[in-house]
Amino acid sequence: MHFYNLAIIAVALGLDAFSIAFSIGLNKKTNRRKALIIVIVFGFFQFLFVTMGGCLGSFFNMYIFHLSSKLGGIIVFLVGLLMFKEGLSKEEKLDNFNFIIIVLLGMCVSIDALVIGFTLFSGFNIQTLIVKNSSIVGLMCSLLTAIGLIISKKARKNFFLKEYATLFGGIILMLFGIRMVIC
Repeated sequence: MHFYNLAIIAVALGLDAFSIAFSIGLNKKTNRRKALIIVIVFGFFQFLFVTMGGCLGSFFNMYIFHLSSKLGGIIVFLVGLLMFKEGLSKEEKLDNFNFIIIVLLGMCVSIDALVIGFTLFSGFNIQTLIVKNSSIVGLMCSLLTAIGLIISKKARKNFFLKEYATLFGGIILMLFGIRMVIC
């Protein structure tokens, strides 16, 4: 996989965390310590879930049946569609949260990373999966989470990014899924 494809996937996966972090950052009670915990937890779970998905996908392909790239593209498209649908929903944000809620949010924003790992990263050896792919996805998620928190502190009245970041990430994944099916 080329680096630019990996970077696009990492950004698309991280935009979900960005939008959640942006929403959390709009709360005046979010301090630096809590923000740092959010950045670390979100990045860790993206890394962990992509790695788990890649390992499970390799096991699945080796012992059960080989997942074709067309089926993988359909799955990536569906994940993007779900992410797009999530971006359209108008659910309320959490006002008061603790470490357990932060961990649960980190896991929730990383479910799509598990599927992406399962479908796209299952053909890699464990060193490439962990050192290159999963690390880049985790770092990009942490970076986008931090950016979301910083921007929300600076622009609490501008809701454009909050509203459309998840939609944009879903569109990217849908386009990447279509590309996988066609090519």
